Amino acid sequence: MQTIKTISELEALYDEVAPAALTKVLPHLSSLYQNWIEASRFLVLSTVGPEGTDASPRGDDAAVVRVVNNNTLWLPDWRGNNRMDSLRNIVRDGRVSLLFMVPGCNNVVRVNGKAFLTTDPTTLAKFEKNQKMPRSVIIVEIGEVYFQCAKALLRSRLWQSEDESAHVPSAGQFIKELTADFDAEKYDAGYSEYAKDRMW
Repeated sequence: MQTIKTISELEALYDEVAPAALTKVLPHLSSLYQNWIEASRFLVLSTVGPEGTDASPRGDDAAVVRVVNNNTLWLPDWRGNNRMDSLRNIVRDGRVSLLFMVPGCNNVVRVNGKAFLTTDPTTLAKFEKNQKMPRSVIIVEIGEVYFQCAKALLRSRLWQSEDESAHVPSAGQFIKELTADFDAEKYDAGYSEYAKDRMW
């Protein structure tokens, strides 16, 4: 298989970068980017650590992050499976990328920056829901922010497609593939209630 080994080889395959792709990048949030991010209930958090990279979906029933100022975002870490892949990476290497999405919108917004974790009680208390608080909060210091054009989501028809999940494996089936005597149907039937109970 032929592989690309140098940046010059790579650049020879592509046209010059469109000027707008560079001028759209800001070192902080503008008012429009702040409005967009505050409308997003879902993001993908990408981190890097000694074992490699990690991409983790994060969601909430309102804004998925809190905009503190035009340089800072707070992302609560709600209860999950306790693998802590992203958190472990952040402790050891603060580089992060966040990809924000809004249902129905074919653009996405990207934030690159540095992150660290806090368990400051005052910060945790700002996210209290149903008398529960996150275990920690990810503080993101913004390095750059920009929107991604709509081509990828338009190609995939992400927001225009019907439910296509009937023919893909369930969570229970993934586990059963590795554990033969696992009751996948029981797990899948109870998972939605389990997840709802553990949401915050």
